[in-house]
Amino acid sequence: MDPERERRLTAIFRRLFCLPDLVLEDGLTARDVPGWDSLNHVTLLIEVEREFGLRFSSREIEGLERVGDLKALIESRLR
Repeated sequence: MDPERERRLTAIFRRLFCLPDLVLEDGLTARDVPGWDSLNHVTLLIEVEREFGLRFSSREIEGLERVGDLKALIESRLR
């Protein structure tokens, strides 16, 4: 992922989950992040859409299992 986009995405995660030192590794999942429940998942996706000017389809959202999937989706949509 582009370094600037990665910085912006990391800032969203850190702010939402109150984890200022969180590192977004591609294999990171909701199980790895305290507080990443279904409600915060929806909030996360809304914040990502807002930050990057995107709208994800239900199908795209269903395919997201790891942070790497989210990064790839953002990159593919911004090309």
